[in-house]
Amino acid sequence: MNTRERIPNIFPVDPNLPPTQQLKPLHNRWHPEIPPVAQVKVNSVFRVDMIDFTGGQIKNDDSAEDVKSININKNHHLSGPFSVCDEKEEPAKPGDLLVVELCDLGALPGHEWGYTGIFDRENGGGFLADHFPNAAKAIWDLEGVYASSRHIPGVRFAGNIHPGLIGTAPSKELLGIWNERERKLLEEGPEKITLSSVLHHRPMAMLPEPKEALLGTISPKSAEFQRIAKEAARTIPGRENGGNCDIKNLTRGSRIYLPVFVEGANFSIGDLHFSQGDGEVSFCGAIEMSGFAIMRCQIIRNGMDKYLTPMGPTKLHVNPIFEVGPLEPRYSEFLVFEGVSVDEYGKQYYMDASVAYKRAVLNCIYYFTKFGYTPEQVYLLMSCCPCEGRISGIVDVPNACATLAVPTAIFDMDIRPKVPTQHVHVKVRQVSLPQCTYDGKLPTFPRIQRPTFSD
Repeated sequence: MNTRERIPNIFPVDPNLPPTQQLKPLHNRWHPEIPPVAQVKVNSVFRVDMIDFTGGQIKNDDSAEDVKSININKNHHLSGPFSVCDEKEEPAKPGDLLVVELCDLGALPGHEWGYTGIFDRENGGGFLADHFPNAAKAIWDLEGVYASSRHIPGVRFAGNIHPGLIGTAPSKELLGIWNERERKLLEEGPEKITLSSVLHHRPMAMLPEPKEALLGTISPKSAEFQRIAKEAARTIPGRENGGNCDIKNLTRGSRIYLPVFVEGANFSIGDLHFSQGDGEVSFCGAIEMSGFAIMRCQIIRNGMDKYLTPMGPTKLHVNPIFEVGPLEPRYSEFLVFEGVSVDEYGKQYYMDASVAYKRAVLNCIYYFTKFGYTPEQVYLLMSCCPCEGRISGIVDVPNACATLAVPTAIFDMDIRPKVPTQHVHVKVRQVSLPQCTYDGKLPTFPRIQRPTFSD
């Protein structure tokens, strides 16, 4: 028997079953009253399985209809919550720091594949929804540490498996803070927010919604379920408890220092990614997968006061600390694309890093179309390959400067610019990308023409 087989699996899943039929109940909301499904003791090593973030809605086929028609409310199926106690069986207390070490991560046997998608603009959207309003997807084969796709030819890269989502349960007070501030954001409306005219991702926030809620062991038929579902926070954004931060470097060997807001900490994990580019720009943008995590926990008593400084009106306004592991893809040569805070219509923005990053991503996308890729293929690729996003300048008025660095070695051809005396460029072979038409009525940016290199 190998070491992995001796590690107890405290949360097994079957990716072939829907979320509601798993052996242990999943949840897709944050609330302090969702009961823990298991307790773990500090320094013990344990395994947790996870289904993919859509709960099996996306299939390994050559159609994007599943992405277009996805039920966007049936996502982020989390494993947990898990209560943590010390050697004396004293649970973690509010004000402590919970340390979660990611000892190992991997795919479930027989499910060595993943997907990257572009949601329809009126059903999820993404960072570039005004440019790419139609649904599309790419399927990836996971071969050891490498990923390749029949839908995006000419690329192969090493992955960096990580959980997109890991966090602790909020206290009742913190939950109220979340819901109030996000409700105010929606009430103010997009016209009062500068970025809403540039970042067309909608809705601007997702408030508590009982429909499609999963609350772990709490029965949907109970009055308690209805009350909690009306209060429970959605899992879409990262918040003070960690949550959906999508940090691609949190792979094997990483440690996450999470604030504890309720007794036991009640941490959850899910949304496993094989690989992701910084920003996960297409929203369904990593290589989404089912898989497992082998973990170990520790408790730092009174760690919030020792190590975290509140940035807000209460002691609850803190954020986790992440210690990335030593393992990641080794790429040393990059092609870097710059963007500044001027939008596609030529409008100047003041020090706006989101506008700058949007421009950097667009510059990158249309560069690679010159090698035969479609814009949708590059959009998907930059969402999931190990590209590096940076805020490169944030003080030189009026332009913020953002960059996107793409590792050149992931391509099987030379994608650098050439001087006339060098050999001509080659183009990737054409394949069909699964995608749908956009049938909505929201305005979209005119399709940019795809110039190609002349031989």
